[in-house]
Amino acid sequence: MRKEILIYFVLSAFCCIFARIMISKNKIKYIRSLELKKNRNKEGKFVAEGHKVVDDLLVLQPADLIVATGEWLKGKHFPVQTEVIEVTEEELKKVSFLQHPQQVLAVFKQATSGDYSINTNELNLALDGVQDPGNLGTIIRIADWFGITHIYCSQDTADVYNPKVVQATMGSIARVKVEYGDLLGLVESLPDDVPVYGTLLDGDNIYQQTLENRGLIVMGNEGKGISPALAKKVNHKLLIPNFPEGRATADSLNVAIATAITCSEFRRNF
Repeated sequence: MRKEILIYFVLSAFCCIFARIMISKNKIKYIRSLELKKNRNKEGKFVAEGHKVVDDLLVLQPADLIVATGEWLKGKHFPVQTEVIEVTEEELKKVSFLQHPQQVLAVFKQATSGDYSINTNELNLALDGVQDPGNLGTIIRIADWFGITHIYCSQDTADVYNPKVVQATMGSIARVKVEYGDLLGLVESLPDDVPVYGTLLDGDNIYQQTLENRGLIVMGNEGKGISPALAKKVNHKLLIPNFPEGRATADSLNVAIATAITCSEFRRNF
């Protein structure tokens, strides 16, 4: 009898451990489905990975779901509404969008407010058709570094909740609000005294300009730049010159690099 009881408890303990580290096929399928924009929009959710991104987001909002290794979970506590699944490194690979998973993956609610109004007393960024997820994520990180808290995107700009974008922000998605809407309409609605800056080939040397610490900085598509209709609304055209003048160089700068240079110059004297 004692032997049977011992076997029962050993098997029970084994089953509990097995259940604790297993993740269901349906859960894997659900998480993987969030790689597609249509599914993210339908569910109103997105995926974040890695301790830096997840930790920064958890400061602002609870996760719906956390899938993580025991090492990452050790000593952590979460609200009752957060589903927590402990997995092995191998199991994490089944749900991760990364080539090398970073101990934790979490599913969060999308936080886009739909508010496309602009505070004209602050410096803001606008993205016109930036399509590469890596560029968008890097620009969000740049905005965070330079204290720009709002980015206004055209509808054809990459989705902020694309896993590649979220990863490239390195946690800055938690602090920078990204909104989508009619960018041309937004610019047209601004009062005449609000500066609208844009980097254009016929612009003036950015290093020789007096730049205000308010208004809107417009950055354009990777290949086409700022769209013609929107370019007409730019009332302060800027150029990042190559050096030395007249020397044969690359045709253009990467849009994220150009954004970093531009934002740095705006903040240099403030």
